[in-house]
Amino acid sequence: MSGVWIFDKNGVARLISNPTRESFEEKDPIYPGTSTAPGARPRDLVYRPTNQVIRSYSELEQRLGELGWTRYYNLDQPELLQFHKSANSCHLISLPRNFANFRSIHMYDIVVKNWSFFEVRDPSQT
Repeated sequence: MSGVWIFDKNGVARLISNPTRESFEEKDPIYPGTSTAPGARPRDLVYRPTNQVIRSYSELEQRLGELGWTRYYNLDQPELLQFHKSANSCHLISLPRNFANFRSIHMYDIVVKNWSFFEVRDPSQT
């Protein structure tokens, strides 16, 4: 049995096999989330040395450039923005071209590859 167990107001549990946003009873959750993560909290990518919240790709590209990352133009995947560390490195950061589609999974990819310069925070902490 895989899925998500939901408890209603009376304490009765029900299993939702393939959860979507519409399958949850709460009509207006505090954090709307996405269709695959209902109720997920929003996150901010923070550049630690200046405590700057990254709000656009131009800000992110500037900070990554300062750390030695360069833009990688891949004509086979025009829907992605990609950055690589150097010609001698296998590290590659791939991001959706539209910043509105920039999710926490992309933020954590940046953090893992630049752990002392970036972190992901809850917006209430920034």
